[in-house]
Amino acid sequence: MLDIYPLTIEIARDAGRAAKVIAQHDPDLARQLRRAATSIPLNVAEASAMIGGNRRQRYATALGSARETIACFDVALAMDYIAPLSDKTRARFTQVVGTLVRVSR
Repeated sequence: MLDIYPLTIEIARDAGRAAKVIAQHDPDLARQLRRAATSIPLNVAEASAMIGGNRRQRYATALGSARETIACFDVALAMDYIAPLSDKTRARFTQVVGTLVRVSR
C-alpha cells in the first residue's frame, strides 16, 4: 500500500465534514464531493492488490478523483459555501496528487 493511503483517509474525512455544510446549499455538489473523495482511498487500496497496467489504471482513477475532489472544494469556495481549505489540507492534496501522478505513469 502506498504511504499516502492515510492521507487519502484524512482527505475523505475533510470532505465528509465539508459535505455536511455544502449540502445545506447544494446537495448535488455535496454528493459529488463525497463520491470523489471516497474514490481516492478505495482506488489506492484496490491498486495495491494489482499488478501491471491494471495497477496503473486504478492509480490513475484515484488521481482523477483527487483532482475532482479539489475541484468540488474550489467550486464550494467560489459559491461561498465553505471557507478556504487550510494549508495542511492543501498540503495533503499536493502530496497525494504528486504521488499518484508518479505511480500512474
